[in-house]
Amino acid sequence: MHSRYEVVIGLEVHVQLTTKTKIFCGCSTAFGSHPNSQTCPVCLGLPGALPVLNQQVVEYAIRAGLATNCQIAPRSIFARKNYFYPDLPKGYQISQFELPITEHGWLDIDKEAGEKKRIGITRIHMEEDAGKLLHGGNSGSRVDLNRACTPLLEVVSEPDMRSADEAIEYLKQLHQIVVYLGICDGNLEEGSFRCDANVSLRPFGQVELGTRAELKNINSFRFIKQAIEYEVERQAELLDDGGKVVQETRLFDADTGVSRSMRGKEEAHDYRYFPDPDLVPLVVDEAWISRVRAELPEMPLVKRQRYVEQFELPDYDAGVLSAERGVAEYFEALVDLHAQPKICSNWVMGEVMRALKENGSTIIDCPVSPELLAGLLKRIDDNTISNKIAKTVFEEIWQTGKSADQVIEEKGLKQVSDSGAIEAILNEVIAANMGQFEELKAGKDKLTGFFVGQVMKLSKGKANPGMVNQLIQKKLSE
Repeated sequence: MHSRYEVVIGLEVHVQLTTKTKIFCGCSTAFGSHPNSQTCPVCLGLPGALPVLNQQVVEYAIRAGLATNCQIAPRSIFARKNYFYPDLPKGYQISQFELPITEHGWLDIDKEAGEKKRIGITRIHMEEDAGKLLHGGNSGSRVDLNRACTPLLEVVSEPDMRSADEAIEYLKQLHQIVVYLGICDGNLEEGSFRCDANVSLRPFGQVELGTRAELKNINSFRFIKQAIEYEVERQAELLDDGGKVVQETRLFDADTGVSRSMRGKEEAHDYRYFPDPDLVPLVVDEAWISRVRAELPEMPLVKRQRYVEQFELPDYDAGVLSAERGVAEYFEALVDLHAQPKICSNWVMGEVMRALKENGSTIIDCPVSPELLAGLLKRIDDNTISNKIAKTVFEEIWQTGKSADQVIEEKGLKQVSDSGAIEAILNEVIAANMGQFEELKAGKDKLTGFFVGQVMKLSKGKANPGMVNQLIQKKLSE
């Protein structure tokens, strides 16, 4: 990074909402449908078609505002943002400008050495999405208006970030919050969560902001980081050579790692905002806000701290388990059934997450329910099976949906705790490895593991490991 310049970053994040219908009409918001199959006179911008506000969009906006410490406006208005582009059938986008639904919020992000940094949120406002241009082939460009009128929240930050790493930390936390709230599916590849980054440089000590360039519609955390870092280098080199940064919108090419100029960056007055005459002012009373606040889920950072304090989990475990709402709910359901939080944590973070990753599944689709896993953990506790055998039982539960007891019975996996039977196997192992046993008696303690392993092998993993260790110690003292 260039030591002469301070990096200044502000982010505008478009959050696509998970409502079943669009913001101003009843058309479906389902992704991947045949082009132009989810349209009507309203989202096509036909003359005389009037918008009707989707109440669920307002509810989601209030949720997002409360979760990001924003003030909810008792009165807000919709405005027309005027510009001409082929994917905007009305010639304007219905958005909010002077009076958005939420303002003046913040998020605290983690920095090095456990430090926190507060990133201001200027506003969160509701708006409709535009359509989508499809380019390529000999057919030229075509327009798919399925996405037109899809509900969005635009989350505008203050220019408080000073590095690409800070920007990514903020984005990840915001992404986690909107998914936790259930207002966005968070799918970056499908464009449900996409970011415009405003990047500028200024000499250290200068108060006035530098001229910014906007990096448009980037839908990957990795690419956002690359784009910001490239833009910082580009601007620094330009300034070092005596040039000037031009205020513009740039597109980042992930394949080449380079951005290119798209168009000059507009100012607010270029859009000629004015209140939409087809939509009355939106009034949100305190009772509505209070109800939404009461229904908010516990947020990830609060949940993480509670796991450390209530369940005495390490901070790492608490962070992993609270990162995704579904995983947190699975873990808590398991602890309710098997009141040993650390053991539950180990199994969820270990076998459950491993199996989900290998099978490309999510926790919602996990075939091993908390009830089934709790049944397995009980059989470890009462020494019916060993930890090693438990992993085999887990795999069988995953494949069949059977209970641990059924699997143990059908596969004959019950742990052998008969001291006589285990001692007979141990005697056999010692007889076959008398040299190593003499070394063990002479003080080479590491060989204990060898003998335990051999007994477990001959018993096909069924011998109680604790009892094996006890019998070995007994043999050494004879």
